[in-house]
Amino acid sequence: MPEGTLRKIRHEVAQIDELISSFSPLLMIALSRTPDLTETTALATVLHSFYNGIENIFTIVAKEIDQHQPSGTNWHRDLIDQMAKDNKARSAIISSSGREVLVEYLSFRHFFRHSYSFHLEWEQMKSLVMNLGSNWNTIKTELDRLEAIS
Repeated sequence: MPEGTLRKIRHEVAQIDELISSFSPLLMIALSRTPDLTETTALATVLHSFYNGIENIFTIVAKEIDQHQPSGTNWHRDLIDQMAKDNKARSAIISSSGREVLVEYLSFRHFFRHSYSFHLEWEQMKSLVMNLGSNWNTIKTELDRLEAIS
C-alpha cells in the first residue's frame, strides 16, 4: 500500500482515538446515570463524528486501494458492504459482525443528521454509546489488516 494512503488512514485512526479520549468524561457520565438533553445531544455528536471518521477511512480505501467508490442514494451502506468483502486489491477489512455494528452507527448518523436534537432518545442510542470504546477497539483491530496490504 502506498505510504501516503497508510498515512491518511493512520491520521483518521488517531483522530477517532482523540475523539474518544477527549469525550471520555462525558462517556463516563453515561455509565453512571441517564444523561440530560444537553449531554445526550453531545453524545449524539460524538457518535456522529465517530462514524464519520470510520467512513473517512473507508473512503480512502475505496478511492486509493479499490479504485472504486460507491455512488447513488445508498452509497454509505454500499461502502460498508464493500469494506466487508474481498476484492482484487485486498481482502475484507471488516468482519460481518463489524459490518453489522457499523450499519447501526450509520443508521444513527442518518437519524441524527435529519432530525432535531430534542427528538433524541437516550434508550435508542444507549448501546451505541456504552459500546463505543469496545466497538472501536474491535474495528481498529480489523483495520490492522490494511497494514498487511502490499
